[in-house]
Amino acid sequence: MFRKILLWGTVAGLVVGSILFGTTVAMAGHPPSMGVGMAIGYTSMLIALSAIFVGVKRHRDEALGGVIRFWPAFAMGLGISFVAGVFYVLAWEAALAVTGMDYGAEFAGHMIEQQKAAGVSVAELAKYVAEMERFKTQYANPLFRMPMTFTEIFPVGVLVSLISAGLLRKPGFLPARR
Repeated sequence: MFRKILLWGTVAGLVVGSILFGTTVAMAGHPPSMGVGMAIGYTSMLIALSAIFVGVKRHRDEALGGVIRFWPAFAMGLGISFVAGVFYVLAWEAALAVTGMDYGAEFAGHMIEQQKAAGVSVAELAKYVAEMERFKTQYANPLFRMPMTFTEIFPVGVLVSLISAGLLRKPGFLPARR
């Protein structure tokens, strides 16, 4: 099962990583709005993490005779999610290196502008700006940034793993072709 986790995790990771890297590099000079960027990102994660369903189903059908219990299926999904998450983090780090983007500063600037548009008081804005300055400093540290990046994709993988395990534990759900 470990080899299948590596295989399907790599497939998912290459898909989501190539989309992340490609869009980041292509849009480096003129990034989309936060909402559009998040929509692209989470859609690509769902597409890539469909490899969880495919990997668990193939394992169920080929190695286990068409039957898998919930917990082994969920564990396999989590393994695939973990491997895909590592690829995702590496793709983000590569994109930052290639583009020279200071994402922490861009994000902080965007968030500060939102606070200004919301009409917060001067004192609240000053406090928020100080928080964003701390964030920029933290985000510049790869030991802070990499786990933070991993937490973008892994919860999506957990959700896909739960759904896949719940569906595929039923032998009658998309049974293997004989």
